[in-house]
Amino acid sequence: MDSDNTLIVFVKNPKLGEVKTRLARTIGQQQALSVYHTLLRICHDTVVPLSVRKTIFYSDEITENDIWEDTLFEKYVQRGRDIGERMFNAISDCNEGAEGAMCLIGTDIPDLSKEIIDSAFELLTYNDVVIGPAEDGGYYLIAMRKPVKEIFVDKTWGTGMVLKETLAELEKSALTFKLLPVLNDIDTIEDIRNGGYNYLLQGG
Repeated sequence: MDSDNTLIVFVKNPKLGEVKTRLARTIGQQQALSVYHTLLRICHDTVVPLSVRKTIFYSDEITENDIWEDTLFEKYVQRGRDIGERMFNAISDCNEGAEGAMCLIGTDIPDLSKEIIDSAFELLTYNDVVIGPAEDGGYYLIAMRKPVKEIFVDKTWGTGMVLKETLAELEKSALTFKLLPVLNDIDTIEDIRNGGYNYLLQGG
């Protein structure tokens, strides 16, 4: 794996009442926070073995001495008015002076594996963009060799239309793209129960 490649992990600062808010409506804020901590640990253990530059982009503020070891992860704060602008800015910032590709992931996908992330980087050898579709109509991963602003603007973020709109943007452009396996992200109690992720409710 090319060590010039960069992994970007988008993380919400794990604060009571501010993470997994849809899930919290069913199971309460404290247990929703516990589920989020478990998802963070799963993501951490998945990405640590990757032979790439690893960056964490926090939603609000950089946290020292958390599970994202300072010796392994570069730490930054997301900036932008919406999630699209935040993702584009993070990819653009990581692209400055870099030779390799960028791959951005979220932390809500318990089935995301090292092999899938490796595959995203490998597919960029012959494609401009790689996307990991989520069951809910969004995406859990987006990777590219150069920042492509068009796919991050004028999208209905937080809805089931995001993936469809993004693919439509790519199809009308001259960019080539590939899709990874569809995975389930965790937003609601139904996602946990229907996907067989009950272990998340037991702390791991």
